[in-house]
Amino acid sequence: MISPKIPKITKPRTIIKWVVILLVFLIIANPTIIPFLSEDTKASLSETWKSIFGDVGSLTSTLSINWGTIFRVGAIIILMVVISKIAAFIIEKLKPKTGKGRSLQTLMRSAVNYIAVIITVFWCLSALGVNVSTLVAGAGIITLAISFGAQSLIEDVVTGIFLVFEDQFNVGDYIEVDGFRGTVENIGIRVTTVKGPGSNFKIINNSSIKNILNRSQSSSIATTTVSVSYKEDVRHVEQVLNDLFPKMREMYPDVFLEPPKNFGVDELGDSGVVFKIAATINEKDLFTAPRIMNREIKIAFDEAGIEIPFPQVVVHQEK
Repeated sequence: MISPKIPKITKPRTIIKWVVILLVFLIIANPTIIPFLSEDTKASLSETWKSIFGDVGSLTSTLSINWGTIFRVGAIIILMVVISKIAAFIIEKLKPKTGKGRSLQTLMRSAVNYIAVIITVFWCLSALGVNVSTLVAGAGIITLAISFGAQSLIEDVVTGIFLVFEDQFNVGDYIEVDGFRGTVENIGIRVTTVKGPGSNFKIINNSSIKNILNRSQSSSIATTTVSVSYKEDVRHVEQVLNDLFPKMREMYPDVFLEPPKNFGVDELGDSGVVFKIAATINEKDLFTAPRIMNREIKIAFDEAGIEIPFPQVVVHQEK
């Protein structure tokens, strides 16, 4: 089973994104470092910013950008990349045997990525001379973070942790959420990934996961019907089916939890006698099991000489 890739800080695009965010923050927090603005404009921007979010400009008053700080920032990023790769390697080497263990593994892998990014950002700010302790404690910054959706992020993180520890579902479980059915591939610190039919992936924010149907907690029933000609002996047909079902269980042990069962004559149809067949399966095989049953019954009937009828039209021609 191949899990979808989780964004990592080791990708150059991700590093560039965080560097841009850092630069934008520094420029907004302290407009005086923008070189092409006039002094009056810088002062006006500083006062406007201070009136909305407080004196955030003081956080960068000791900002120092030179070749030495640039080298330190680069070294910090490289170091955190190496550390995150080592942590990811150790987590990948774990081989949990239970669904909950696999869920904890994916949650840890996701958490390592986010923690590495946060540490990298704050460490780089400190290397540039920003007062990080004031940054963390500043009410203005907290207000800014909430305004940009940090509240939703916190909900995703908390919900993701509860999803794992409350055993609502685990990696490998077959669930239905918002009408989408699939296998849980990954439970991250912020999002959960579900793989549906046709290898389509649905990525859901953890805080948006509601009204889940975990279909792996109990078995499901797959059904099919088969018609035989009226001229066939019903008792002979039932014997052929009863002989076939244990063999079918042996041939497809991963699909059928127990041998299928013949529930008898379901209908006396227009063209033939209809038998109802059912099998206990896992939910993920809900569509696979009927196709297997149809195939094996057709082969068994052919070998036994049992006719499966088809609609026929009788045409009367007047003379």
